[in-house]
Amino acid sequence: METEELTRAHVVIDGRVQGVGFRYFTRDVARRQKLHGWVKNRSDGCVEAVLEGSKRDVSIAVASCYKGPPGSLVTNVKLDWELYTGEFQTFAITF
Repeated sequence: METEELTRAHVVIDGRVQGVGFRYFTRDVARRQKLHGWVKNRSDGCVEAVLEGSKRDVSIAVASCYKGPPGSLVTNVKLDWELYTGEFQTFAITF
């Protein structure tokens, strides 16, 4: 049986992404995909997230960051693929 490739994505989402439930949307997608990591609002108006899990599931969550919840307007997504660390046990909204 093949083992699933694990990966980590670090995303910074810009646009109308604060005050529209973007963190909760991201958390819900991440939990649905069984990912670990965190999401937070940044002081510059962006939303930042780290997502860890299978490459397939992380890719699904990253794709959702380009769309966002109703009321959001994503103008840019900075995406960095990184090495999986396994440092997180859950997916949480951080402050």
